[in-house]
Amino acid sequence: MTDTALLSEPRPGSRAARMRQPLAKDAMRLLAERNGVCVRPLPLRRTDTVTGLTEVVEVPCGARLAAKCKPCAERNRRLRIQQIREGWHLEDEPAVRPEQPSRDVLELVKTRAHLEFDREALQYEPMTPDERAERLATLDAQIAEVDEALGETDLRGHLTPKERDERPRRQRSTRRRHDSPELPRLPVDPRTVGRTFQGKAGQTFRPSMLLTLTLDSHGAVHSHVRRGAYVAPCPCGERHSIHDPKLGTPVDPATYDYRRAALDAIHFARVLDRWWQNLRRAAGWNVQYAGAVELQRRLAPHAHFAVRGTLPRRLVAMVAKATYHQVWWPAFDEMTYSVDRPPVWDPEAGAYVDPTTRESLPTWGEALDALDDPDARPAYVARLGRTDARGIAQGSKDAERSIRYVTKYVTKDLTEHANPSSSAQKAHADRLHAELSVLPCSPTCANWLLYGVQPDRPKAGLVPGRCTGKVHQRSTLGFTGRRVLVSRQWSGKTLADHRADNRAWIRAVLSGDLAEPEETSAERYRFELARPDDPDVLPLEHRILRAVSARIRWRSQVDTARRLSATDTPEAARAA
Repeated sequence: MTDTALLSEPRPGSRAARMRQPLAKDAMRLLAERNGVCVRPLPLRRTDTVTGLTEVVEVPCGARLAAKCKPCAERNRRLRIQQIREGWHLEDEPAVRPEQPSRDVLELVKTRAHLEFDREALQYEPMTPDERAERLATLDAQIAEVDEALGETDLRGHLTPKERDERPRRQRSTRRRHDSPELPRLPVDPRTVGRTFQGKAGQTFRPSMLLTLTLDSHGAVHSHVRRGAYVAPCPCGERHSIHDPKLGTPVDPATYDYRRAALDAIHFARVLDRWWQNLRRAAGWNVQYAGAVELQRRLAPHAHFAVRGTLPRRLVAMVAKATYHQVWWPAFDEMTYSVDRPPVWDPEAGAYVDPTTRESLPTWGEALDALDDPDARPAYVARLGRTDARGIAQGSKDAERSIRYVTKYVTKDLTEHANPSSSAQKAHADRLHAELSVLPCSPTCANWLLYGVQPDRPKAGLVPGRCTGKVHQRSTLGFTGRRVLVSRQWSGKTLADHRADNRAWIRAVLSGDLAEPEETSAERYRFELARPDDPDVLPLEHRILRAVSARIRWRSQVDTARRLSATDTPEAARAA
């Protein structure tokens, strides 16, 4: 060893040497993660209503982020991979036809229809306001009873919205904007399976697509683009390495449009919904997709999708260019008030007033009334940017790589895989978050006070600049939609169905005393969450160690059963 190495090694028995020793809890957590055991299981007390036996069982926490529980997050990611793989190149339609409702259900629906008719006819009957209010309360109570009875049946969904909104709905024009190209509008065929193509040798091909949707540019950023061995120059004129601390940051922060970047992130989920609606109408069939939303280095959201079937790239680009989402909110171009001196709440008026003149701010309804003018324009228009479509052959290595590419960041938080590391990247993230902190995220956002408008359903205590909505958090940077997006008829199965398929496969492999018992009726057992300090609940460390041992034994039994089932003769089975 060199003199430098000898000097760097701590003295045995010293405090520095003890601090280098591995921690026992870290070793236990690492072992649990390597064996796929949940590191924060939930203890449930299960009571058998037939035998009266009560025992404590453990269920995984089900976390979807690796920062909370890596085994559960990885298990969820594998289920998503299985779901995408099974639904990407289907040959038959996965649609499941719902069963016909029973006679008892139809009778309840008929009763609900009569009550709805009586409630509407109540306003035309001559009676005093007190009598009408009493009769209305009686009908609402009867409607609630029928809705509760319908909820106990196998009827899926709701007949009416859960909350009755008596306010008139505002109608907006659906005429396409003049600055967007017209799209072909074809009758949408209910088929979801892509077309097949015949090869010269008579073979059949069923290709699909890997699609990437991004937002438009908000300004030049430092980038690293590699084309084989060639690295393209950045807009700044340099060629950056893959680990350059400038990557993702604006070339000129003074001209970078942070406001538009923040608004595009807020409304990106709505733009994606519009995109799929326009694509299905332009393609003429029910296109199915499964994908996930991620953050680019520039901290703008983009989405990767596995699309069943193929579409012309020209059509995909045209739909992206014609897709937009109009935000019909009051204007919020310039702030009327500052965060340091916002409007104040007047308890007598029950509204927010100007801190100097004490005049009430326009209400949300009054601000929307100004948009009923035919010449009114939306407060913002969000659009898509570049698209990237690539054909994927069924059963190829590209298909499996693409599936893992789509799900590579599912176990991470949105900003975790684009975590700024350099001072320039941190400054870029801080500037974007500062813009998000003063923009309105919804009609009820407190930031509307900065723009001279009372939010919808105002109340005392609203502090502009400190809205608790997810849009304004650093962990989201504006995007609050669903991270994983799967169309309804992708595989005809939910994640619960895929879990049941996996359990059935395990039972088939074990096929004996080692197999898990079949699921019994849920009415037989009663579950309740056990408290960690209950006397019959072991400490978390003991439960994790016991679960690790059980998982290792169970996995060994499954491997042995698979080897035995793969043998053909008893002699080979004994040798295995």
